[in-house]
Amino acid sequence: MPSNEQRRAAAKRKLERQLANRAARARKRKQLTIAASALGVVVAVAAGVGIYYLTRGDDDTATTATTSETPETPEASLASAPPSAKPKPELVNCTYRDSGEASRPVDKPRAEGIRTTGDDATLSVSMQTSQGPVGLTLNNAESPCTTNSFASLASQKYFDGTSCHRLSTSGLKILQCGDPTGTGTGGPGYAFDNEYPTDQYAPDDPAAQSTPVKYERGVIAMANSGPSPDGTGTNGSQFFLVYGDSQLPPQYTIFGTIDEAGLETLDKVAAAGDDGSMEPSPGGGKPNLPVTLESVQID
Repeated sequence: MPSNEQRRAAAKRKLERQLANRAARARKRKQLTIAASALGVVVAVAAGVGIYYLTRGDDDTATTATTSETPETPEASLASAPPSAKPKPELVNCTYRDSGEASRPVDKPRAEGIRTTGDDATLSVSMQTSQGPVGLTLNNAESPCTTNSFASLASQKYFDGTSCHRLSTSGLKILQCGDPTGTGTGGPGYAFDNEYPTDQYAPDDPAAQSTPVKYERGVIAMANSGPSPDGTGTNGSQFFLVYGDSQLPPQYTIFGTIDEAGLETLDKVAAAGDDGSMEPSPGGGKPNLPVTLESVQID
């Protein structure tokens, strides 16, 4: 039978473990906040055992739930593509709200009279990275305020010399960039609302808003931290390049496509893997082949 001294020692070890676990959970919550800045408060991941939802709870725990325990092939598990975008007016006005401190000093984009038709329906961008070229065609007709912001940041050289801080190769197949701090927490000092495909779903239909859709290989989309307390959007400067079909709730604005040369660059980066520093959630880590955006220019 253990002595009083042994019981006290055991109780002390238990308390130390509890304190260590509490500290670990606090660190994890901080990481989840960064993950939220990266890919939203709710993240859906296509995995070998179905769709996983990672949610940030109100207490000291983070919960993971599965909707299926049946092994599925990646093809079978992928959701449908979002619906085609409804035409927008020829001219739209945008709202860019002050939000936090800018990671680099930039001016807000112009907000009025953004054209969505004719020669202005698309915008070509050349992105030179340390691992190769990535050409983009931005879709002004579907996501004009997002494209307008990206073009403004590019013209101010906001992205130049910044690193892509997150690569995910399991479930989500993305390379995430656009944060001058390289931490996943930086932004341009302003925020704006989601566009396509979020705007294709009724805002009072939470089921449709949260049901995963396919983010196809070759699209570029905005990262965000979920809706703010007042319901407004939290898009800033961070974006992710999708190199393999992935599924997410339709809460991340798709605003363009990646050319074949760019996909070859992304495939090379993905093949080298990541360092796992963001496991188990949000997943992935820094790419083993470091990716620096050397220049991002409007063609």
